[in-house]
Order: sequence, then structure tokens, then C-alpha cells
Amino acid sequence: MKSCAQCHQQNQDDSKFCYQCGAALAVEPEPPIATPVAPAASEIHPDEHLWRQFIGPHADRYLKHFKKFGLGDEPKFALTWNWPAFLYMPFLWFLYRKMHAYALVYALGPVISTYVTGNFTVGLVWSIMAGATANYVYYWHCRKQIGEIKKSSWIDPVKQDEALKNAGGVQPYVIWVGVAFYILFAMTMIKMAQDGLPDGELPPGKPAKPVSASSV
Repeated sequence: MKSCAQCHQQNQDDSKFCYQCGAALAVEPEPPIATPVAPAASEIHPDEHLWRQFIGPHADRYLKHFKKFGLGDEPKFALTWNWPAFLYMPFLWFLYRKMHAYALVYALGPVISTYVTGNFTVGLVWSIMAGATANYVYYWHCRKQIGEIKKSSWIDPVKQDEALKNAGGVQPYVIWVGVAFYILFAMTMIKMAQDGLPDGELPPGKPAKPVSASSV
């Protein structure tokens, strides 16, 4: 209800004049329309299309992690998790993403650590380490490679696209290498289970009951 300023008569909300004294009623201003907020500049990186092109498969997922590190000039470490690097053999994941130096480290590291310690569970430590740091390592790999490509071929877009394709993306053949590794591992475990204990050894347990002699 609107109240008249002259006679204080109550009027309908849509009334423009007081029906008792005829005075003009004050018009209430309409609520302002909310202006859509543009994304912050830090959320959109000018080279994001280059990062997507370099990463290739699953670019959205990796860029989501990379934004936690900061795509600007002062990146910082943030704890993220990479399931493929943890579940898949770590050195194969690094090889799949064309990080050959890290693939070599994760191929030799678990073997040497197991040989030195004599403990096969040390390989699990390497897998956990890969799962926790793979995204951050991959972020720096992408950042370095993209920066070098921009410097060397920024004038020619065709050369830039070709360089991004050659340096980035994935190596699909590594998937089949991993499948072969797992098949070989499964066959080895089955073979060991079939072989059982060496000949002449009986498993520990209850001794066999002696057969009593028949009475004559």
C-alpha cells in the first residue's frame, strides 16, 4: 500500500494519484538490474589456448589443477592428486606425457631402491610420490615447453601449431606397453602359483596318520 503525503490515505500499490485528495503519489524506483560480473583476469590466461593445444587429451582436468598452482609469473605448489600416475606404472605415465627424463627417474628409482633396501614395498612409496607430484611436474614441463615454442615460432602460427603438436600431447603406444607389462606380470604370478613348492618339500601342517598293521 502507498501512503499519500498530503492526507495520509492508504492507496493501492499501483496507484499514481491519491483517490481521496488527488495528490500525485511518489513513484518507487525499480530495483537495479544486477550487472553480470566478468571473470577475474587471473582466471583467464591469455595463452590458455596454447596450453590446451599442448596438453591434448583431458586438457580441462589438467588446467583445473594448473590454476591451483597459478598460471601467472609466480606459481606456487599446491597438493593435488593424479590417479593415472599412481595406478598406472609411474614411469609409463611420464613417458605417455613425453616427460622422458622423469620417466627414466621413475623407471630406475624403484628398481635401485628395492635392490638397496631389499624391500619390495618401496615401490609403493614411489607410486605415492608420483601421484602427489605428477600434476605439478607436468605443469612446469608444459610451462617450459610452451615458453620456448612461443619464443622460437611466435611469428608463424603454422610453425607454432606444429611445434605444440610435436612437443606436447601424448604417446598412445605407451598404453599398449603398459598392457604388455601387466599381462607379463600376471603370467609370472600364475606360473609361480602353478609351480608351488619345490619337489620333496611338504607344506607344514598336521602329520599324516600312521596306518596300523592288520591283525593276523
